[in-house]
Amino acid sequence: MTKAPIGGNRTGRKLGQKVKKGKLKASSRRWLERHINDPYVQRAQLEGYRARAAFKLLEIDEKHKILTGARRIIDLGAAPGSWSQIAANVTKSTDTDPRVVAIDFLEMDPLPGVTIFQLDFLDPSAPGKLMDALGGAPDLVMSDMAAPTTGHRQTDHLRTMHLCEVAAYFAVDVLATGGHFLTKTFQGGTERDLLTMLKKNFRQVIHVKPASSRAESVEMFLLAKGFKGRQAHAQEDEPAEMEIDEEEFDREDEDRAF
Repeated sequence: MTKAPIGGNRTGRKLGQKVKKGKLKASSRRWLERHINDPYVQRAQLEGYRARAAFKLLEIDEKHKILTGARRIIDLGAAPGSWSQIAANVTKSTDTDPRVVAIDFLEMDPLPGVTIFQLDFLDPSAPGKLMDALGGAPDLVMSDMAAPTTGHRQTDHLRTMHLCEVAAYFAVDVLATGGHFLTKTFQGGTERDLLTMLKKNFRQVIHVKPASSRAESVEMFLLAKGFKGRQAHAQEDEPAEMEIDEEEFDREDEDRAF
């Protein structure tokens, strides 16, 4: 079971450390202090993950089993690569038999068993390159893509929701029947048209917020489970079978509504 890490770590680092002022701006110093004192950051270092985001995927999978039985996985917005690390382990992907394909416009260090493209997913050539490299339909398309922030909350939300929508339509185009789609979104509402499309193509659509997402963050995840297959496109006039189930993971300290 994935539990929230507590205390310091085996390196001797304790929580609550301060960063010397030096030449750092106050905002940068606060960010750095939060980062080095984050128990999930410390746990990621101990367990060999490239980022704390690994625990978000592990928590979601613990409850929803989206990695179980996955043979091929596509990772969108993959850098620095913690989700791809998990995917390669689950699929038993190797360099000679790659079953995980990752893409990000940021540079990403090589990972055993992962084919990496440094490319913007919005590039028209990106979907074809991913599928050619994977060699078959994925059982999971997962996206941690988020647009660079501008500081204007509504603008940032709209830009990230566009990436979410593009990833969703890609997933519907390529997933194996029974596959799953996971994408980052923001509190403030997923576009109704996107939810309607997902409900028509998947057996269950859920909003989730893992405990490893920072409490103050507006980040959450949209999970679509059980892809019905490409024939669902021809049934768009039929009513959706599922309602949206808004849920969050249990928190030890308090309940949070969103």
